[in-house]
Amino acid sequence: MRVFKKWMARGALLFIAAFLFIQMFAAAVPAAFAAENEESTGQIGATVYVIKAEQPIESGLEKFLKRAYKEAEEGGAERIVLVIDTLGGSVISAEDIGDLVRTSKVPTTALVHGRAVSAGTYIALNADELAMEPNSVIGSAAVVDGTGTLITNPKTIAYWTQKMRAAAELNGRDPNLATAMVNPDVTLEIKQLDRTVEKGELLALTAADALKVGYADYTANSVDEVLSHLGIEQPNLVEIKASTLEQISQFLTQPVVRTLLLIIGIAGVAIELVVPGFGAPGLIGLAGFGLYFFGHYITGFAGMEEVILFVIGVALLITEVFVSSFGILGILGSASLIAGVILAAPSPKSAVVSLVVALVVAGILVFIIAKRFAHRGVWNRFILSESLTTERGYVSTADKAIYLGMQGHSITPLRPAGTAMIGDQRVDVVTLGEFIAANTAIKVIKVEGTRVVVQQWNEVI
Repeated sequence: MRVFKKWMARGALLFIAAFLFIQMFAAAVPAAFAAENEESTGQIGATVYVIKAEQPIESGLEKFLKRAYKEAEEGGAERIVLVIDTLGGSVISAEDIGDLVRTSKVPTTALVHGRAVSAGTYIALNADELAMEPNSVIGSAAVVDGTGTLITNPKTIAYWTQKMRAAAELNGRDPNLATAMVNPDVTLEIKQLDRTVEKGELLALTAADALKVGYADYTANSVDEVLSHLGIEQPNLVEIKASTLEQISQFLTQPVVRTLLLIIGIAGVAIELVVPGFGAPGLIGLAGFGLYFFGHYITGFAGMEEVILFVIGVALLITEVFVSSFGILGILGSASLIAGVILAAPSPKSAVVSLVVALVVAGILVFIIAKRFAHRGVWNRFILSESLTTERGYVSTADKAIYLGMQGHSITPLRPAGTAMIGDQRVDVVTLGEFIAANTAIKVIKVEGTRVVVQQWNEVI
């Protein structure tokens, strides 16, 4: 019970510290954003906000762009230049970002800097105007899973094809080209390029090709050239940058990183519970979980409800170690912990994949550590490990070999077992099968462990 109280107290303090840590940083986010995000030239003219989307398309980028667009609208921007350089990413995030760009009150010019492929193409097509740097590329927008494998589900392909076609049609672009970017089963002849997209091929367009087919409005080497093309002189430029916290959260919510954090969290806490006494694994494990929830909290996917679910889960698992509940507390704790992790993730599917991988890897690590330090395992708190051997002065029963050859008398009839007085001790004895009446002289003829064998002696009391 003392150990249980000690663990509960330690766990409570650590989780309270983690809670206050997250709250402190959450409160500091607005101030950090304001301090880091605005860089103005101070020149008089049209206010133009420059926003860069130069990373994989995922939840962190989505939240950053929503904040940046909101600041642009509130700041009275007359134009947003969205600089895009990405190989794609989450379709769900791309849809939300596309909606954000399309419905913005401030007109958007998308400038493709390098690449706007896959989901990046969809975002670029939703802009009011599309400029491309020379040698930049758009297209190849097929839907793939988390491993990069092409998704062939007809419903998924049909849905994403319609989304791409609708984005192309916003500004009068040929929707058939958008279809060829998504569906590898399409064959399309492009007369402007004197080229045919064959079955099994996905369409990608260079800046020059995009100009010819009407997908790019013009080419520009920089933001300044975009503004010159727009006729904006002496612009008041405001560049919105991701804050330090946003950059950290974007890093922490990447699939590989969040899976690694779950591995660290699960393995660290499990090692501390199974092989207690180190301290460091438990702290490292809690830090892993803390960073996982911190990253998702900053990006807006995790709230305090998810954190509380996780805390309850860990508390129930700790309780299960010390209080037998026939597995009920363990099941409830596991369910609560898993629910917290899944609800905090951008999508349940990605969370389940990360959690399964983390459980497998963490399980292997815990098994290796537990085997290596088996002598320190928590089970040793409940198991008597001392060997009470004869060599160490311990005996399981009194040594009855001393009775061999001694004489005495029966106290009760021996039929054939009974009680006899041998010396000054009452001893349970047995005969070889014969009956011996009470108060009859006996002699010990054999001792086998705790079995004392007697026979009648030629003396009557």
